[in-house]
Amino acid sequence: MLKIKNLHASVDGKEILKGINLEIKEGEVHAIMGPNGSGKSTLASVIAGKEEYEQTQGEIFLHDEEISEMEVDERAHKGVFLSFQYPVEIPGISVTNFMKTAINETRKAQGLEEMPAKDMLMKIREKSELLDMDRKFLSRSLNEGFSGGEKKRNEIFQMAMLEPKLAILDETDSGLDIDALKIVANGVNKLKNKDKSVLVITHYQRLLDYIVPDYVHVLLNGKIVKSGGKELALKLEEKGYDWIKEEAKTV
Repeated sequence: MLKIKNLHASVDGKEILKGINLEIKEGEVHAIMGPNGSGKSTLASVIAGKEEYEQTQGEIFLHDEEISEMEVDERAHKGVFLSFQYPVEIPGISVTNFMKTAINETRKAQGLEEMPAKDMLMKIREKSELLDMDRKFLSRSLNEGFSGGEKKRNEIFQMAMLEPKLAILDETDSGLDIDALKIVANGVNKLKNKDKSVLVITHYQRLLDYIVPDYVHVLLNGKIVKSGGKELALKLEEKGYDWIKEEAKTV
């Protein structure tokens, strides 16, 4: 699914990622953890192709296709989805109309005709029911006046509609209370399957109580310094990152 080799990246001339190697297979859930400033969100942004991040070295493959030179929209059309830590508001554009445009743009890029209105409405109904969303929510302007939990649930709805091959959740638990966290995690779990992969980026182990990862990786100073199973996240919750830092010094 996703293979990253010796990835280096900079922001405003400052090197943030210093040689990332990572492989995510179809159907797997991987979690990236690490302290503030370690490069977690930079990694998510570089995979998605955000232009303010400069990939200076290395390769990124999606289904054996090198995507490093592709723009954000090209990567999205190939099946890369990035949820944002702080989703933007778009007044005057309803959730439903935004999704119609996004889906049809992807279909256009794939050489397909627009989805018939009947099929689109059926899909919207199916996915909103899957995520227990109020129909009134879909007619509201995108993220305008939404609570933190509503914004995150809306992103999970977008993910459900777009059906990406690789979903990257960048600190999607940020600012959520426990009830909103459960709603978001439940949505992600309902959408998981053997053909799709998920990369969860988080500070805290609590999200991983609900979205259980197959692998956990610790990012420190722009490098993955330790990998393991879900028990690694529990150890980090108990001991913090200092023991990882000490261990990394001896490597």
